[in-house]
Amino acid sequence: MKNAIAIRHVAFEDLGSLAPILLQQDYAITYLEAGFDSLAEINLLAPELLIILGGPIGAYEEQDYPFLLDELRLLDQRLATDLPTLGICLGSQLIARVLGAKVYPGMCKEIGWAPIQLSEAGQQSLLSHLVIENTSVMHWHGDTFDLPQGATHLASSSLYCNQAFSYGKHCLALQFHPEVTATGLERWFIGHACEIVTTPELSLNKLRVDTARNINSLEVQAARFWHKWLGSLQSDETSRK
Repeated sequence: MKNAIAIRHVAFEDLGSLAPILLQQDYAITYLEAGFDSLAEINLLAPELLIILGGPIGAYEEQDYPFLLDELRLLDQRLATDLPTLGICLGSQLIARVLGAKVYPGMCKEIGWAPIQLSEAGQQSLLSHLVIENTSVMHWHGDTFDLPQGATHLASSSLYCNQAFSYGKHCLALQFHPEVTATGLERWFIGHACEIVTTPELSLNKLRVDTARNINSLEVQAARFWHKWLGSLQSDETSRK
């Protein structure tokens, strides 16, 4: 049994569609709650996979949220040894920051369903399994980041250039949310209620209508992507033995 540790910043932004795929591939899942569990006392070089999930805070707000320093330290250690690491939304921003890139407020919030466009490298990557038939994904962020030096740019959107990058062989950073599910998003709509009503040209009704239109396709494509990505980690681990 392999171990996957996910650092969660808010309870409703969890592993979503990735969780059952992890279980199918013999991972035991442990959630650590940022701001509650003491990350400084945990050896996060031990688990086969570390996942940093999203949340409504900035990757640069360590003065208000000191636990971010522990996350940055843990990421620095894992990336230095090229251990399998996944960052989603805030997680991707923290990876970018660890690698020396600037993370900062974007020109506007990108919330809702829209496709991503793959770079040439992205088209050759496993992300190609996610965008078949122009699949839309869920976006939910206001911050963005510059591409870290040494990283491989994989995807962009109509609003933001940097939507995905890889680093080394085993680090993947995704600004968008391929992990969302229909039932899980209802929890997002409650947890992000204030942000929804205060964001121009955004409404709960529009989010629900667009979710109903896009979620089935995303869940199918995301399952294929997660299977392939986790399989690639297993193949690399086997080749090292």
